[in-house]
Amino acid sequence: MNIKGKHLTLRAIEESDLELLQKWANDPVTQDGIGEIHFPSSLDFHEAWFHNLKSDRLNQRFVVDVPEIGIIGISSIVNIDWRNRHAWHGLVIGESSYRGKGYAIDAIMATMRYSFDELNLERLDGSMIEYNKLSIATYCGKRLGWIEEGRRRNYFFRKGRYWDQVLVGITSKDYRDLLEKTNYWE
Repeated sequence: MNIKGKHLTLRAIEESDLELLQKWANDPVTQDGIGEIHFPSSLDFHEAWFHNLKSDRLNQRFVVDVPEIGIIGISSIVNIDWRNRHAWHGLVIGESSYRGKGYAIDAIMATMRYSFDELNLERLDGSMIEYNKLSIATYCGKRLGWIEEGRRRNYFFRKGRYWDQVLVGITSKDYRDLLEKTNYWE
């Protein structure tokens, strides 16, 4: 099943996508925008990762596929806790020329709709490195309704110093309230 946004589709990762995913994983600008520690990775590493995705019921990863353009990023729902009904969400727009064009909003809305309406999750969590002001503003702005719920001080070491990890979250109720206010899917 593909997950439809207004202007894009979240779809399963295919083996033919791996070369581009490896390119983003090894791009220092893209990696600086996310908080995770990252080391250079080979295509073999990505192929092994891809083959492990097939049987992983706790982690769902999708490419962000835009008609006429192709894949521009990856959306993840990971560490799914089926008992307590929550998961961690992350989004990377790997193609820098498509950042700030509204695709992230659409991809996050599609991910939330799938998480809350199809998977029946109660909440999604996320985190950003404090200098990624664009991501923080995107998630916590009026258009998406996520809430900054806390910070882990001096969590990431980048650019010669430590930076906070900004913790964000949204509940199913928050999402439904957002839909009432914005009519996003209409």
